[in-house]
Amino acid sequence: AAGKNFSRLLWRAQAVSFITHCPPDDPLAAVTPVIVDHDGTDLLHDDVLINLRAEWPPFFGRFQRLIEIVSLDETDRGDARARYKFYRDRGYVIQNHDLSKSAQ
Repeated sequence: AAGKNFSRLLWRAQAVSFITHCPPDDPLAAVTPVIVDHDGTDLLHDDVLINLRAEWPPFFGRFQRLIEIVSLDETDRGDARARYKFYRDRGYVIQNHDLSKSAQ
């Protein structure tokens, strides 16, 4: 459900900012830069993973980069802190980008 909701949001983007995407089972997936998936079983790319789940994705280690999007919601922030600790405790290099400060 989350993957379909995310895909719907991407389709609502303006034509000049549209992000080409599809599910992994789409016939064009091999030539599409963004794959929207929720379980990671048919991964076609390994460059960047954007995690929108509350828990860390068990298949994240095969990606070159992982992006976590965190809202200002306290529950979401708590889940993100747990994921941050998980990644840090395993030695992953972490860069923080607080976009809430630049939006003001």
